[in-house]
Amino acid sequence: MIITDTHTHLYSEAFDDDRDEMIKRAIDSNVKRFFIPAIDSTYTSSMLKLQQEFPENVFLMFGLHPTHVKENFKEELAHVEEMIHKHQCYAVGEIGIDLYWDKTFLKEQQTAFKTQIQLAKKYKLPIVIHCRDAFDEVFEVLESEKAEDLFGIFHCFTGTLEQAQQAISYNMMLGIGGVATFKNGKIDKFLHEISLEHIVLETDAPYLAPTPYRGKRNESAYIVNVLDKLVAIYQKTPEEIAAVTTENSKKVFGV
Repeated sequence: MIITDTHTHLYSEAFDDDRDEMIKRAIDSNVKRFFIPAIDSTYTSSMLKLQQEFPENVFLMFGLHPTHVKENFKEELAHVEEMIHKHQCYAVGEIGIDLYWDKTFLKEQQTAFKTQIQLAKKYKLPIVIHCRDAFDEVFEVLESEKAEDLFGIFHCFTGTLEQAQQAISYNMMLGIGGVATFKNGKIDKFLHEISLEHIVLETDAPYLAPTPYRGKRNESAYIVNVLDKLVAIYQKTPEEIAAVTTENSKKVFGV
């Protein structure tokens, strides 16, 4: 059985004391594929080092996270394209709009999101979307860029059934992680209405640890708890859930 974590920040400072052991714990739990989203240029060297150390398991994406869109966002976007040129890149991400923390740079976030979607199309890459308190704004940009060559993953999906269906209509898989295990997570109430063909697994480690680790540091091995939740929702075996979601990840990332 091979489980794919489609979204994990393995380079995070939260893992500085035990990164290798944490990754080995995940691999020992059958999590063999880790897709690594970018935040901004300050993490690039850590990401590249990680890929060199685990070349069979780690797959990088490059992008500018919406909460890191500031006055210098054009320089950051130039760095994203430079990295796509120089290194093997499997997606443009994570990108999107986040209005939870701060609305100061909403216009810049919208511009950066749109620009990076166009970058993904240029290089025939998927996108990985971050959306927090911004479904309407994200969908507005996706609608303006809607095309056959727009595809990817709606990371950490926490919306309604209707929003899930809208995301899928833009050729997006739904990234399902720890929130599905929360008592108040809500998405577990309707996920059975979404075909497993539209689902990929993720942790967003070190964030959003699933029950029973909620509130603690998340790690990729805990994706097993998310998988178990989907076993209960879809009434399939762990092997079936792992196989379908890993195949879905291959369709998105091409590997």
